[in-house]
Amino acid sequence: MNPDFEKMNGLIPAVIQDFKTKDVLMVGFMNKQAWEKTLQTKKVTFWSRVRNALWTKGETSGNFLNVKKIYMDCDDDTALIQAEPMGPTCHTGKKSCFFKEIL
Repeated sequence: MNPDFEKMNGLIPAVIQDFKTKDVLMVGFMNKQAWEKTLQTKKVTFWSRVRNALWTKGETSGNFLNVKKIYMDCDDDTALIQAEPMGPTCHTGKKSCFFKEIL
């Protein structure tokens, strides 16, 4: 199954979920190269829209996201990746990037 990269100018959102706890850890974007590298290495790789470059989560910090399962949504334009985090996911040091409760 191939994601539909055409709907959002070559990108798809990827929701990263903790494989064990099911907590949502972060959301990033993938292009075809990032998708293929993720499948090949079993480590979550994004496309950095700021740096215009591939970015494997953990390549600097060591806090890799090791892929366990991948699901696509019904339109094939959003990925849900269940991963085993090798440390905090957020750059703030928090487990998840979603810690700011609004409601």
